[in-house]
Amino acid sequence: MRIALVGPLQSGKSTLFRAVTGQPASQQHAVGEQLASVKVPDPRLDVLAKIYNPKKYTEATIDVLDVPGFSQETAQQQAEFRKALPSLRQCDALVAVVRAFDNDSVVAYRDRVDAKADLEELTSELSFCDLETVTTRIERLEKAMKKPTKTLDKDKHEHEFMTRCREALESEQPISSVIQSDDDRKLIASFGFLTLKPLIAVINVNENQAAAPTPFEWPVARATVALCADTEEQIGQLDAADRDAFLEDLGVKEPARNRLIRACYDAVGLISFLTAGEDEVRAWSIRRGADKVEAASKIHTDIARGFIRAETVAFDDVVAAGDMKGAKNAGKFRLEGKSYVVQDGDIINFRFNV
Repeated sequence: MRIALVGPLQSGKSTLFRAVTGQPASQQHAVGEQLASVKVPDPRLDVLAKIYNPKKYTEATIDVLDVPGFSQETAQQQAEFRKALPSLRQCDALVAVVRAFDNDSVVAYRDRVDAKADLEELTSELSFCDLETVTTRIERLEKAMKKPTKTLDKDKHEHEFMTRCREALESEQPISSVIQSDDDRKLIASFGFLTLKPLIAVINVNENQAAAPTPFEWPVARATVALCADTEEQIGQLDAADRDAFLEDLGVKEPARNRLIRACYDAVGLISFLTAGEDEVRAWSIRRGADKVEAASKIHTDIARGFIRAETVAFDDVVAAGDMKGAKNAGKFRLEGKSYVVQDGDIINFRFNV
């Protein structure tokens, strides 16, 4: 999974990128796109590690992309953001970072500190980018349909669908509102429309507001997270003991970056199943609704090919019983077949033969 951070200039977007990814502050003046892999926090692995004392401990990961800041104040700034569109279209979700903090030494975008206005402008730009793509595609289809050759039915269907997309975008409606069939979904799959991607809104607040409730919920976002990017960057640079004390002083239980990463994970529709043993405890990313064979293929194609059954126990049942042996004695272990839909937190041991 790959998520992209987008936001106006001076919103603290790149500071948040460093806070989330652990990139050094020396990169704060880096230009262009930056990409880094981030571990998905999962305290369930800590519990399993205490039970098994494994040689390896492996979290699920996501890739985080930082692109140049958004601005419509100059043509050059707008062009710089537009260069990142191909990369944004390849991402699974977008994180919109907007400024709500006060800092006289940091010039505010458009000389204002208005998170709602910035979100409105950014989401409107994303819609306009999609409208441009749709319009270009319609023009190409119309040229092809005028040629003295037989027009394919699939071209006619795509033209009709793209016309509906254009009408929706011009009416400030999402493209999702015109998707009526699997054929429609297949048609749009290769375009990477930005307004179809899950959006997570991040409100970058003052440090003294880090523990306060989120100031507002952005209606088109899957989740709205309030945090102080500067504070999150400081937290990331502390060792474990100092970090806990710092968080306690702030009045929060965990870094906001953890909440953000989990919100992205959930917005894309991912869950984690777990494997556990003396060699390794590990979380594996899988789409919500996947069956056991798909889960097996995440580990190795041979396991999926030779799948027989999967020993399965819910993580909560292990916690309730105290350990794996207790869960087995309580009758919580199950043998599941290929059609079983994997649940978040399932601990699975696959039986297979190749």
